[in-house]
Amino acid sequence: MFLVCGEALFDVFINGNAAAGSDVLKLEAHPGGSPFNVAIGLARLGQPVSFLAGISRDMLGERLVAKLRSEGVDTATVQRLAAPTTLGLVGLDDQGVPAYAFYGDGAADRRLDIAALPSLDPAIRAIHLGSYATVVEPTAGALETLVRRECGQRLIAYDPNVRLNVEPSLARWHARVDTLSTLAHLIKISDEDVRLLYDDLSPEDFARRMLARGARLVVVTRGADGAVAWTARASAQVPGVPVDLQDTVGAGDTFQAAMLTWLADGGRLSPDALETLRSDELAAMLGYAARAAALTCSRRGADLPRKAEVGPACVTA
Repeated sequence: MFLVCGEALFDVFINGNAAAGSDVLKLEAHPGGSPFNVAIGLARLGQPVSFLAGISRDMLGERLVAKLRSEGVDTATVQRLAAPTTLGLVGLDDQGVPAYAFYGDGAADRRLDIAALPSLDPAIRAIHLGSYATVVEPTAGALETLVRRECGQRLIAYDPNVRLNVEPSLARWHARVDTLSTLAHLIKISDEDVRLLYDDLSPEDFARRMLARGARLVVVTRGADGAVAWTARASAQVPGVPVDLQDTVGAGDTFQAAMLTWLADGGRLSPDALETLRSDELAAMLGYAARAAALTCSRRGADLPRKAEVGPACVTA
């Protein structure tokens, strides 16, 4: 079983420009947030998963919880709070790449505190966290406390997913990545985030640094150019999967959910197992995750694929 930790919000898509002579701008709202998407992605790929976050008691929070439950995500660890729901405005460029503006000061997903941390079910074998929930207080401190408590007992997966329009300080992001990377066994990051945080490092140099700090597996995604993975003993890369692109919203979250699914289905969901992955196994894992991400890119918004769409993980022996 997985525990996914972080924010839950509504992505509000701006649909084109207002008609001439009109003051009306059409908006389309979808449940979202990077960790929220990962939790649903895992559930759609057949994995048992629970979600830990602060979620509002307002009408939008009710919809977020209802969405999780309808997808089969366990909400026993959700903390309901008397605070608003974050809204993320999403505008797409001509290539379907999103730009975000977040409205969430004082919102529920930023107010999870240490006192709300639950005792974990022994069935939980892995914890995923990332995105802006790891840099905004008190949620960031609560999540760091959780992974410090659990990193010796369960696999920790981390995706920084930098959002400068939530926390504009690169120094703050850099400090949080430096801290959490010493606690995580699996680090997945985009090449864009590597450039933002470590402009003097190549992806390979970044991976070496993270492996030296204790990570067992480092994966750098490269958008349409595919992905690369490294352990201390092996590496692999795969090209991107051609797709009729609609947008890239949720692609990275899909990649993470599919990669974790591949590991779980193959009995590799432990720090020691990550360390022993061969190059051919890394390539198979990356290929499975890339196929899943391409499906998400082929449709509007973070509509993550189900297991029947992606196919079996086909883990090598």
